[in-house]
Amino acid sequence: MKSITSEFVKEIEQNFDENKQAAYEVKNYLEHSSVAYHGRCVFTLHIPKVYSKEEIVQFRNIVNTTYGIFHKVIQEYLQNPEYRRHFPFSKEIEELILIPNQYDSLLPIARFDIFYNEETGDFKFCEINTDGTSAMNEDRELNIALQYNTAYGEMKKKYKFHQYELFDTWVSAFMRIYGTYEKAVENPHVAIVDFMEGGSTTEFDEFLKRFEKAGVSCEICEIRKLKYENHKLYSPSGQEIHAIYRRAVTCDVEAKYNEIQDFIQAVKNQDVCIIGSFCTQIIHNKWLFKIIKEPVTLSFLTEEEQAFVKKHIPTTWLLKDGECDLNQVLDSPKQWIIKPLDSYASQGVFAGIDSTKEEWKKLVETHYNQNYIVQEYCPPYTTPNIYFPVDEPKMIPYTNMAGLFVYDGEFAGIYSRLSDGGIISSQYNEKAVATLVLDDEA
Repeated sequence: MKSITSEFVKEIEQNFDENKQAAYEVKNYLEHSSVAYHGRCVFTLHIPKVYSKEEIVQFRNIVNTTYGIFHKVIQEYLQNPEYRRHFPFSKEIEELILIPNQYDSLLPIARFDIFYNEETGDFKFCEINTDGTSAMNEDRELNIALQYNTAYGEMKKKYKFHQYELFDTWVSAFMRIYGTYEKAVENPHVAIVDFMEGGSTTEFDEFLKRFEKAGVSCEICEIRKLKYENHKLYSPSGQEIHAIYRRAVTCDVEAKYNEIQDFIQAVKNQDVCIIGSFCTQIIHNKWLFKIIKEPVTLSFLTEEEQAFVKKHIPTTWLLKDGECDLNQVLDSPKQWIIKPLDSYASQGVFAGIDSTKEEWKKLVETHYNQNYIVQEYCPPYTTPNIYFPVDEPKMIPYTNMAGLFVYDGEFAGIYSRLSDGGIISSQYNEKAVATLVLDDEA
């Protein structure tokens, strides 16, 4: 794919002014699209991410192996009280995790974020998203915006590309899972549920359309406004809810636990189907990266799975007394990154490579014993790209991260993010680009 990127670079440099104008048309489209919400809008670069069919095969293999390992970890947690003791969950969250699904999928939806080296095929995991997995709409709109990208228009004359569809495919997976639910009804009413002040509401709107397109009754619900009466959960409109597409992340559920007791009681009494259930938190919490490399987990994995974990999961410690070598972390900032144990949207993530030694010392000391992890920094693969909406746009190296969408255990697509810094974070300088798969020459 290096040659494809080089062709994009050449096309942009030879027609710089045309592409600059096109980039502003892309920007204008995005700012008036459904990815502009909560006072922010996705930023994009001018060269989309292109993968070969061979790389997609590798991504499918990564997903298959990883999903198999995670399935074992969840099962062990659910079945083995001794194993549970190795996890940091509160009593309230453990109770929710242990409620049986009553359907056949332990991990209905996820996004595995990886640092993938396009030259060697090697990779390291960055993080795992389960509850609240998002950015399907960003990918959709970024692909629509390519119609204004003149460099892409020229490349389409030479090559055939395809894009991923991430909405109808999830509705199909969701309904297949619901079909295995022990209490499934023939025409279920589905609720997309979250704390709406932080939810991707425009993305919810698109999912609502796709459920309805599939003939499924659906509505979007503020989780606090659900009502539970006589063993039935009702939406604010008074409609009985049979299945929940849960977008409310577990850390928010825990923080606002007392505000959502109707929802909690319906879940505890197993009077509603919740996809995904709270057992996905076992994988979502960054504690996973620590416990998965320890003997207590490796003992129930195959030799091949053990080798996979050791090679691709970065070294991870708790940033607290007795759990990490603080001097080592302070003395070698470029080797480490710190993250909250349980968060989302890249909140509270800091890399030593982006800090002076004094800044790093302050960051580490501030977050020491504060439910943080310290993790091996994995230098991401870089590719040339350009961000036009600045005073002096130029082609520079950008770090890459591939987010592999996983629907009911199957690879479903990719969310591509880049950055001109040491980390890729929505807090700082994250850019997202459309993802394409090269089919053939035109």
